[in-house]
Amino acid sequence: MSDKFDVVVIGAGPAGYVAAIRAAQLGLRTACVDEWIGAGEGASFGGTCLNVGCIPSKALLDTSEQYYKVTHSFAAHGIEVNDASLNVAKMLERKDKIVSTLTGGIAMLFKANGIEAIHGHGRILAGKRVEVSSPGTDEVVRTLDADHIVIASGSEPIPLPSAPFDDRMIVDNAGALDFKEVPKRLAIIGAGVIGLELGSVWRRLGSEVVLLEAMDTFLGTAEREVSREAAKQFKIQGLDIRLGAFVQSAKTIDDEVHVVYKLNGVEETIIVDRLVVAIGRRAFTVGLLGADSGVELDDRGRVQTDHNWRTTAPDIYAVGDVAAGPMLAHKGAEEGIAVAELIARGHGHVNYETIPWVIYTHPEIAWVGKTSDELEAEGRSIKTGSFPFAATGRARAMEEAMGFVKIIADADTDRILGVHMVGPHVSELIQEAVVAMEYGASSEDLARTCHAHPTLSEAVHEAALAVDKRAIHRAN
Repeated sequence: MSDKFDVVVIGAGPAGYVAAIRAAQLGLRTACVDEWIGAGEGASFGGTCLNVGCIPSKALLDTSEQYYKVTHSFAAHGIEVNDASLNVAKMLERKDKIVSTLTGGIAMLFKANGIEAIHGHGRILAGKRVEVSSPGTDEVVRTLDADHIVIASGSEPIPLPSAPFDDRMIVDNAGALDFKEVPKRLAIIGAGVIGLELGSVWRRLGSEVVLLEAMDTFLGTAEREVSREAAKQFKIQGLDIRLGAFVQSAKTIDDEVHVVYKLNGVEETIIVDRLVVAIGRRAFTVGLLGADSGVELDDRGRVQTDHNWRTTAPDIYAVGDVAAGPMLAHKGAEEGIAVAELIARGHGHVNYETIPWVIYTHPEIAWVGKTSDELEAEGRSIKTGSFPFAATGRARAMEEAMGFVKIIADADTDRILGVHMVGPHVSELIQEAVVAMEYGASSEDLARTCHAHPTLSEAVHEAALAVDKRAIHRAN
């Protein structure tokens, strides 16, 4: 078996496995090195996203939403269910089956595309060589020679020194996806995307959930009205979000976690059954770079790249969470495709202005483009239109009459600069806005596009009409 490849990809998460597949499609002899060990102690491709992130969390979010509907929402539809119960073991079994099916699917895609999948830890050496060691050991099993190397080693949870992980009572996001029973009392440090999604899962299943957020603002990167509406809905659901809370310590005492934090200068203590630390993620570069690799890191520990994803070493690239930019699976996947095409064809492209963001809570939150605050800070003259889901027949019929769509357009050119949503299924609705912005559409373009009735997408249509004060189904 030859150890010479046109492209060696390190990491099989969304950025890495997509880069490998596209490189192989373009006729390049490709290998992908990944060290993730699955539940069966073998290779499990897909990285954090597929194994302990995006996919398993959405599986639990869906289960918890179904359970909540049975116990809280079905009565409004005239459906009466008595003594509904939750089988946590079955819920986790379903989640694990989904993960194993999809990770196995990546292995099949590698085989179908002629990609050599190598289970091990990749370390870059001088001369575009990749040293592969057995997972979890220092035993070198192969050394690969590459014309090009793509680093896609992903990210890892940021630990909090005052609340060290013990993988039982104090856990990261992966541990929070594998509780064997519903904790009566759950605290989460961090009210960002991960904290909110995990909090939503366990709250809907019956936990008392407290989120301790150090920032004074809630979802500060989102549009102001969106974050306010989301906060209101989460409060109705019983999520206890405490802003400006700085955790001082967390200790396990007699199967309870005692969390000490400061709020407005006053020290407070809460006692919970489980604690999740979800304060963010950082680039994973442990053991990645040999001293002579020529690849440098930036001041935040990420692999340093230029605007074409090139590192400081010739013919070595970095994509996804390990490089700069938002840590989003779809952003990494687009970069993986772009780099493969850059290597094979000399050019690749990602439009960072049209990358959507989604938070899979209930209601869902999604946006693309810039916020009003960002545009005003740039001195841009803007006009806006919004429309509530409560004024759409479909949302009313679904008993999902919450949230709204807001569109921001340039005051002079009418070009869409940002679209922000909170409400039912906005993770799907946002894609219409992404496509519109990718093609440089104006709010008038959306306003003159026929939308089926009755649908949730009518809220997008009416918001576009509202930009010029001509919404039909609400007062202007």
